[in-house]
Amino acid sequence: MVHDQLTATRRQLLASGAAVSTAVVAGCIGGEEGTGEGLLYTQEVNPEGDFDPVISNDAYSAQVIHQVFDGLYEYDYDLEVQPKLAAGEPEEERDGERYIIELVEDAEFHNGDPVTAEDVVHSFTAPIEEDTDNRPEYDFIDVDGTEPVDEHTVQIDLEHPYGAFPTLTVATYVVNADVRTDDPDAYNTDPVGSGPFTFEDWASDEFVELEAWDDYWDNPQPELESIRFEAAEDDAGRVSQILAGDTDAIATVPPEDWDQLEGEEGIDVHRTESPSYQYVAFNCNEGETTDPDVRRGIAHAFSMSEFVDANLGESATPMETPIPPIVDDLGWDFSIEEEPPGYDPDEAQSLLESGLDDPDDWNPTIIVPPDDVRIALGELIVSRLDELGYDAEVQSLDFATLTDTYISGDADDYEMYILGWTGGPDPDVYFYNLFHEENAGVTQGHFYEGSDDFHDNILEARETADQDDRRERYTEVINEIIEEMPVMPAYSEHNTIATQEYVQDVQPHPNVSYNPELVSEANNVSLEE
Repeated sequence: MVHDQLTATRRQLLASGAAVSTAVVAGCIGGEEGTGEGLLYTQEVNPEGDFDPVISNDAYSAQVIHQVFDGLYEYDYDLEVQPKLAAGEPEEERDGERYIIELVEDAEFHNGDPVTAEDVVHSFTAPIEEDTDNRPEYDFIDVDGTEPVDEHTVQIDLEHPYGAFPTLTVATYVVNADVRTDDPDAYNTDPVGSGPFTFEDWASDEFVELEAWDDYWDNPQPELESIRFEAAEDDAGRVSQILAGDTDAIATVPPEDWDQLEGEEGIDVHRTESPSYQYVAFNCNEGETTDPDVRRGIAHAFSMSEFVDANLGESATPMETPIPPIVDDLGWDFSIEEEPPGYDPDEAQSLLESGLDDPDDWNPTIIVPPDDVRIALGELIVSRLDELGYDAEVQSLDFATLTDTYISGDADDYEMYILGWTGGPDPDVYFYNLFHEENAGVTQGHFYEGSDDFHDNILEARETADQDDRRERYTEVINEIIEEMPVMPAYSEHNTIATQEYVQDVQPHPNVSYNPELVSEANNVSLEE
């Protein structure tokens, strides 16, 4: 979830889009023979430059944050929360409206300050008090009732029970309250955490440099001496860099290059299933896509599964609901009655003809981030609509422009957009952020009003700890989404990394914001001499 702890944040999208990288990799820190102790990691996109967990909400900044900050709890490779700064499991009181959490007593921040209950309180309440983009993940917390019990015990009160609190919200990074409140702007670009690496340097659109903290309070100690993040937005550019030995590791192996890299001597490729969710959303606020027949017609115009097979292969799984398979497999067992629309051009034509008010003057715009796969998906939709006699266009926008555009609700800006979200092991992080009316124009730009029960079901499922009740309500929501099609689920993309063979003990984490997972109980990345 970003800050993802794995609790997805507002606009914490798995979008491969953001500022175009101007950095040119000159050579890897580790060296071609792995003789150094620093790792050069090439991301898909440069971080936006918000390295304060309270306000940051892009996956690429989160990957830096994960090295610098420790969470109260953190996710293991099975997406189960494990205590980190917490000393044990949270103690539930008042029927799920209060949690008491003990902290370890030896944790320290990089500046030597101890990690205290005051820091935890600030980390949980600041997103609400400052109204940051991450507020939806915390806005059920009772700020007045959340307080230290003593230096190493925190009381977190909720305004109502929240069934996902023990699996989502507890995985919050803990900030240094005194340093952050003294100068919030400075903290955003020079953060002080308690994680295994310290923040050393950053140049916008160029690099981020971290160094191992010699006095890291926890075990294991980091094997690496440093890590440098750079970015190459172009897939071919990242592949060229790893093949040329100009980087130690790259994120997101392009599906078309998987076989080549897997067979390349001296390069290893790694893959794990993730809770990512890519989707095509329709503007239900203005334009022709306010009609469900038009939305269904577009969905029938092409085969999503064939697209995924052709463009992503083994790197992704097609989706039929808004819940990634890895989350659905965690015991939810939703009863889906509606059948998702399949490829049927005759039905597509019929629905479009009946739903469009002015078929001769329909020129929809699809906006997408600048990554090859989602551009290809947009172009497929355009080509199928063209075959049916309609003139559509794809606009690839940089991430910052895209996030400003898709929430406008203006049909002249878009009638469809393609984006993604990475969440955690609970449906709330998908339904509330991406479908509830409270987040219209914030984390969702489809503005779907829904049936009388649609938004109530999302909110009431959020505000109960009864899992059977939550399952029933979410099942109704899923069936309505499939029937009314405000959003067409696309695919869940796996997390992939390619490394030089001298980079040891690499395991991609299911949570994209944890990658590269450098120091954990399961692995500790090093460079082979």
